[in-house]
Amino acid sequence: MAIWAAVPVKEFAGAKQRLARLLTTEQRQALAAAMLEDVLAALVAAPLGGIMVNTVDPLATNLARRYGARVVTNGARDGHTGAVTAMARMLAAEGYDMLTVPGDIPRVTAVEIAAVIEAARPAPSVTIVPAHDERGSNAVLCSPPLIMPLRFGDDSFLPHLASARTLGIEPTIIKVPGIALDIDQPEDVHALLQAQPAMYTRALLSLQT
Repeated sequence: MAIWAAVPVKEFAGAKQRLARLLTTEQRQALAAAMLEDVLAALVAAPLGGIMVNTVDPLATNLARRYGARVVTNGARDGHTGAVTAMARMLAAEGYDMLTVPGDIPRVTAVEIAAVIEAARPAPSVTIVPAHDERGSNAVLCSPPLIMPLRFGDDSFLPHLASARTLGIEPTIIKVPGIALDIDQPEDVHALLQAQPAMYTRALLSLQT
C-alpha cells in the first residue's frame, strides 16, 4: 500500500517563539520557511506515494505546491494534533498509509525516510522516530492511518508507545539523527549550524546568527 507523507504546518507569523531571544520575528518566519523547504526536498526524493501538507499559510502553500505536494486546510488551525488527525482521516478514506513528519526537521534526508519505511512491519503497525531528547515523536508511520489516536507535544513519545501497546501492537522504534533534530530551542539552532551536509536552513542561519 502506498505511503503518503503528512506534514502539518502552522502559520509562519509568530513562528518559533522559543527562539525569540536569538532571532527577530522576520528571521523566525524565514527560518520556518527554510526548514519546510528542506523537509519537502527530502520527502519529494523519498519512496513515497505522495506528500500532503496541511496549512493555511500562503508562503507554505506556495512552497508545498512547488514541490508537488497536495495542500489541504482541514484542521489546519487545530494545532499539530488536529491537523495530523484530519490528514489521517483523508488518507485512510483514500486507502493510503500515513507517515507524519513536522516541518521543522531540516536535517531529514530521503535516505532516512526510506529507512523508516523499510523498518515498518506489515499492517496493523506503528513505527516511531523519537526526538533527540526521546520526549517527542518526530515521525510516526501508521498503517493504517487511523490505527491509533495521535497526540503530539513535548512529551508524546512514551504516550504513543503506550497507546500502541494498549492496542496489542508493539511499535517499531527507529532512531535517525536528521529526523530526531527538531528546531525549537536555541541549542537546537547551534546544533544545526554544525550539521553536514549544507541545507537551506543552515545557510540561512549562518547569515542570521
